[in-house]
Amino acid sequence: MATGSCFCGNIKISTSGEPVAKATCHCLDCRKISGSTYSTNLVVPEDGFKITQGTPKSISKTGDSGNTITSYFCGDCGTTLFREGAIFPNMKILKVGVLDDYDALNKAKPTTELYVKHRVEWVPETPGAQQN
Repeated sequence: MATGSCFCGNIKISTSGEPVAKATCHCLDCRKISGSTYSTNLVVPEDGFKITQGTPKSISKTGDSGNTITSYFCGDCGTTLFREGAIFPNMKILKVGVLDDYDALNKAKPTTELYVKHRVEWVPETPGAQQN
């Protein structure tokens, strides 16, 4: 089981089981919500995901894919913890940076990269990851 939390610690989450996907995303939305040039994500089954403390706020938006996606974040510190949308039915898209355990972080190495045409030139591709 992996656990995670927002920056201020008011929202806590846990996930069990293996992720369905491990992906780095270079789309504009992921850059904006991460505050970085990309985001690293685990796609996990909804039935193994729990909010264990607090109640996140949410915002929905049409993403680069044309699909609506909802982001869940801490209303106090602003940390985005996870996302969900119809394109990922019964799944949560967990933001890897919120994981508290370094072992879980190391196991989250991406196997695919999304929106690579938007990757900035100075960020190298992840070795061995499928490029989409």
